[in-house]
Amino acid sequence: MRTEIINAIKNQQIIKLYYEGELRIVEPYCYGKTTVGNEGLRAYQICGYSSSESIGWKMFDLGRADDVAITEHNFIIRTGYKKGEKGMSVIFAEI
Repeated sequence: MRTEIINAIKNQQIIKLYYEGELRIVEPYCYGKTTVGNEGLRAYQICGYSSSESIGWKMFDLGRADDVAITEHNFIIRTGYKKGEKGMSVIFAEI
């Protein structure tokens, strides 16, 4: 497990990461093992590249992420996240 991601969720800190080579800036909400067994992060993308050209709720396969960095910036919890993320078989940390 990535302790820094767990702490970022607990402290509501924004994360910068390169996902499939492109910079994404996200608010982390849930970290765990996805139903297909990958390390995953449910987050709200606020900035950066998006293949769908949209920001919003996304699931990131952390096996495809590099240079994960916790920023000093905090975020306010958004409406719309439902606890008990159904895309996770095991949850390590959650808002």
